[in-house]
Amino acid sequence: MAYDESLAARVEAILSERSDVAARKMFGGLAFMLSGNMCCCVTDKGLMVRVGTEDYAAALTLPHAGLMDVTGRPMRGWVLVEPAGLASGAGLREWVERGADYAATLSPK
Repeated sequence: MAYDESLAARVEAILSERSDVAARKMFGGLAFMLSGNMCCCVTDKGLMVRVGTEDYAAALTLPHAGLMDVTGRPMRGWVLVEPAGLASGAGLREWVERGADYAATLSPK
């Protein structure tokens, strides 16, 4: 399973404004970590975004967002944003920043 390298480059450009970012291949995609905590991951299906359990239900109601299911069970606190929701620069930035903002609330690893 290959990830969208063009999307990964766009995500990396958004996160390059931060000093605590690292990219790591995971889940067949490219995960972006902030202080050791994953905030999002580019996959072959779109962008996995870590929204946390408090904002999970609300995030699922947003356009192009759906359940993130890797193991046959939805991962609470994570959503999968379809490519259509990432086409615009503003849409992608909103999702990436949502994940980064949540990851920033976690203790560094």
